[in-house]
Amino acid sequence: MTYRVVVALVWPVVRLWGRLEVVGAELLPTTGPVVLMVNHDTGWDPLVVAVAANRRRQVRALARSSLWTSRPLAWVLDHMGQIPIERGRGDLQAMSRAVDALQSGECVGIFPEGTISAGRTLRPLSGAGRLALAVPDSHVVCAAITGVVDIARFPKRPRIRVVFFEPEGGQAQPGESAVALTKRSMAEVRRLAPYVVAGRAKG
Repeated sequence: MTYRVVVALVWPVVRLWGRLEVVGAELLPTTGPVVLMVNHDTGWDPLVVAVAANRRRQVRALARSSLWTSRPLAWVLDHMGQIPIERGRGDLQAMSRAVDALQSGECVGIFPEGTISAGRTLRPLSGAGRLALAVPDSHVVCAAITGVVDIARFPKRPRIRVVFFEPEGGQAQPGESAVALTKRSMAEVRRLAPYVVAGRAKG
């Protein structure tokens, strides 16, 4: 219920004000475990993905644990089913919770670059690939988000676009490492969603 309420609250900003266009939503399976790899250029990205995927899946995102320092926000995130993760520390507890979610047939959203890019080129981490390999039945889907950085340019309206697609190289290949799977998937995401700086000139 909390998840649906939050999506409904941000829907006017993302879908109406942001003129959201969703491409390839049919590639997001409606059932079964899904590892959703997404680029991360603004704090709006998890909400945008939630709105874009809403008709097909609820997305349980791995989010930075610092968001849980606010009790009201922590309550909302917990009741949305989001998973706190300590960035850059190999958080085994968070990964275990994500694996449990996948084994239960849920869709887990992860931002493999680990943090908001702020226009910087970031190296994808292995976590997303590790999840896919840990639950072999998982289906890897990518999501490339563009236009969200323009929300900061109010009153100019953004034009938000989310493209869901399967990696060109296919699902995890025999013998493929977690980091290799993540890197090739995110390389495809970044071809569709180049690095940009929020609210300023693209770079």
